[in-house]
Amino acid sequence: MYVLVNEGVKIEEEGKQLVIDCLTGKVIHIEVDSIVIEVNDIGYLVYCANPYRFQESLHQKITVYTYQHVREDILRLYGFLAREEKRLFEKLLQVSGIGPKGALSILAVGEPQMVVQAIEEEDEGFLVKFPGVGKKTARQIILDLKGKLPEFLPSYADDGTAAGGKTANEKQLNQELEEAMEALKALGYMERELKKVAPALQKETLTTDGYIKLALQLMLNG
Repeated sequence: MYVLVNEGVKIEEEGKQLVIDCLTGKVIHIEVDSIVIEVNDIGYLVYCANPYRFQESLHQKITVYTYQHVREDILRLYGFLAREEKRLFEKLLQVSGIGPKGALSILAVGEPQMVVQAIEEEDEGFLVKFPGVGKKTARQIILDLKGKLPEFLPSYADDGTAAGGKTANEKQLNQELEEAMEALKALGYMERELKKVAPALQKETLTTDGYIKLALQLMLNG
């Protein structure tokens, strides 16, 4: 059952616990690992896989789908642009050794279809590229989730990558680099500065966040 609380906040009732299902409001601030979305004069801190994807929506009204993580000492919201991303995030949390931070790092590099492709093809090499994911964890992801993601398979099959090797993964990584460059431009860095570090960045396989951090380090070191 769903109820609306303070228009813009959609809450799902799970047993006796109320969980924030989504937020509709304006993105008013972006950090390296999170955004702040304002709903009825309340700013909600939401951790995201790639906050810079929200750069184009800054100060615009959008809907962010949220997962509410509750522990004795923590209450955090994790946000996604699509329910598909949120569902895969929840699936990854079911894997032994994967927490919210690890699940976010996986989604930061791979679109849901890319991650499903790697799992279905037992592509450990792709999975171990994510921060905090070693061979043991990659194997656990495959063991726990292969064949158990039917809701993602139609779109995975339709994207034409099932028989195409890692071409789609490579395209996704190029997109991460492009998003990092756009984020750095938004932070005020000049085109000539970015061109100097671009060759070094292109040699790496990183998340958008990783590219940004490396670029800042390279520019700092001259």
